[in-house]
Amino acid sequence: MSDKHHQAHEGSSPPGHGPFGESEAISEAGSQRTSWQPRYSRDDFCHSPLLVFYEVTRACDLVCNHCRASAMPHPAPEQLTSQQSADLLEALATFPKRPMVVLTGGDPMKRPDLMDLISHGTQKGLRLAVTPSPTPLMNAAAVAAMKEAGACGFGVSLDGANARTHDSFRGIEGSYELSLSMIRWAGEVGLPVQVNTTVLSENLGELQQIASQLESLPVQMWSVFFLVPVGRARHARRISARQYELVFELLYHESRCRPYAVKSTEAPHYRRFVMQKMHISANSVPEQLYGLSRYAPVGTNDGRGVMFVSHTGEIYPSGFLPLSCGKFPSDSPVDVYQNDPLFLDLRDADKVQGKCGVCEYRAVCGGSRARAYAIYGDPLAPEPDCVYVPPAWQVRDASHKDCSRTRKPK
Repeated sequence: MSDKHHQAHEGSSPPGHGPFGESEAISEAGSQRTSWQPRYSRDDFCHSPLLVFYEVTRACDLVCNHCRASAMPHPAPEQLTSQQSADLLEALATFPKRPMVVLTGGDPMKRPDLMDLISHGTQKGLRLAVTPSPTPLMNAAAVAAMKEAGACGFGVSLDGANARTHDSFRGIEGSYELSLSMIRWAGEVGLPVQVNTTVLSENLGELQQIASQLESLPVQMWSVFFLVPVGRARHARRISARQYELVFELLYHESRCRPYAVKSTEAPHYRRFVMQKMHISANSVPEQLYGLSRYAPVGTNDGRGVMFVSHTGEIYPSGFLPLSCGKFPSDSPVDVYQNDPLFLDLRDADKVQGKCGVCEYRAVCGGSRARAYAIYGDPLAPEPDCVYVPPAWQVRDASHKDCSRTRKPK
């Protein structure tokens, strides 16, 4: 799975990541919406996802070293056919509240029927975004064709402030310059752009430069993805929990001074950070908190407002949480999202374990369920990359220590 969709959420990076509209961002800006943003609330979590990521293929010509998909040059024989893909889009359109569908990969441009799928999904009332890879398959005409077919969002990965850093991530020389061209081409045809950046030790010092570069480009949102060790990313160097807080500080600052929106992906504890910065009580009504976000005012997470369908039809809570809960076309994606036990558990903040389970921010954060599974093998385990220690956990620790002191040895 590539990280291009940055999901809880989304998504989705190798080739791309970052859910459109799936945000852990909280800004003090107004509540202006873009034309491609859904009207979605916390009440919709139980019956409809805000975002569905459909991995239309796992084929990709890049060799990104942090690829969620461990992408390959050619399509898998068992990937959904054109008709099955069209049927899947029709099934997604039957949710009580239609989600935005992000066509990701691999590289969606490796599907000869991509434009037909965009057009078909649009005809069924879906909003579709695309996260193509920066390869020779991409050009201005291809971007214009996506817009003409009905796409309403476009994701581009940018993982360095220069060609040396970015191209080393992607494994292909020239990827950086082509990514910049893709952003400009999308801007020229009026296709809203989300830029996705994966944070690794290697590019940690370039985030400020990337933020500055984006200001001169036609970008609507910057999605900063915090690594989940799956696929090729199992061997990548994650930043430390304390470094998360430094990046959170940067994102908070940039969200207040840039013309584009800023969000995190797979770092729901950014919400906790911003609540503390803005002196918002953890007991505040969730709508008060989420109303501060311009783009995704609901606080999605893996399986909570997010769903992922693989190239073979496997249905997961997110692309970074590879626990299959069903398979299309045998299983209905609507039924899986609404009734599968894992999806239900992931939407219940009181099911989370460890310090996350007693954290006063668990209803708005909950920690990355994908990272918890990747590190501990349990999707309900505590977030491994959060420095915050809830007061209730401190009391519990103190109580356990007192008990151990008074317990008589056998």
